[in-house]
Amino acid sequence: MGWISRLMGGSDGGASQSAAAAKAGEQKLEQARQLERIGHDIDAAYYRWLTGSARFDAAPDVENRILDEVRALVARPVDAAGLVPRVPEVIPRLLDSLGEEDVSTTDLSRLVVQDPVLVAEVIREANSAFYRPMTKVDTVEAAIKLLGLNGLRMVLARVAFRPVINMDSDGFARRVGAHVWDQSERCALAASLIAPGIPAGSFEAYLAGLMQNVGLIVAFRLCPDRAVPGSTEFSSQLLALGRQMSAGIAHHWEFPAEVTQAIEQAGAPDASNLARALAQGDRIAKLRLLIDAGTVQDDDALVTDGLDSFQRRCLGKLAHLAS
Repeated sequence: MGWISRLMGGSDGGASQSAAAAKAGEQKLEQARQLERIGHDIDAAYYRWLTGSARFDAAPDVENRILDEVRALVARPVDAAGLVPRVPEVIPRLLDSLGEEDVSTTDLSRLVVQDPVLVAEVIREANSAFYRPMTKVDTVEAAIKLLGLNGLRMVLARVAFRPVINMDSDGFARRVGAHVWDQSERCALAASLIAPGIPAGSFEAYLAGLMQNVGLIVAFRLCPDRAVPGSTEFSSQLLALGRQMSAGIAHHWEFPAEVTQAIEQAGAPDASNLARALAQGDRIAKLRLLIDAGTVQDDDALVTDGLDSFQRRCLGKLAHLAS
């Protein structure tokens, strides 16, 4: 009879394990759904803050017309890319030089000092609260030593992208360009901090963060002058289409395939590791702007339920960036 008891016990144990696995799967699925709902809530709050008093109640035909125009541009990435300045060719050359194993700080300094804007940006970054130098950094070579190669690559990318997003545009895009750039800069930094733990490449995550809003700026240019429809459904579709357009422009500009793919997949259930880092960085950056604006509080459920402890530390690191 003992073998029967053991057999029955084993059967019960297997059933219990199966039930536990099924329950764990359900909990994981529910957690994913909760994060998706929080993500939608954050996007909606960000859109309301970004558009502010410029939102208006548009008739469905007006919303559909704008969205149809945006979709048409998504299908024509070459035309979409023509509506924003291209990243200067000198920046990719400098980035390539950083990939050389034997490059020296002195060699990099010679390249950097050729551009006064780049000199100012490199020294400003080295003296920022993020790096916290013991004494003020006042030379390019000292700044490069502190930043390291990866830090310098990020500065170069930021210098290249600022005029692309915060451009001298017209209409509504000009009105919100500076805010969109703020979000892009914070997203890039947050994504680069998140990436190693997923794991994914820090610089690739940074590049994806800077690139992801280019399409949104183009989409805003198709809205009525200095105004934009305010419905939640419209904002959700516009943000999604803007991301698709960004991916198309990135592909046209011959960005690394993993960066383009990350922009396309960010927020999707089966996203790549880089896309996951980008999506988390995007959420953290939007929350940082909303907290700084007083729209969301630090103890709001969007923060406490939407971010884990490490992501909340990243949220704190973004506070040093100038708004």
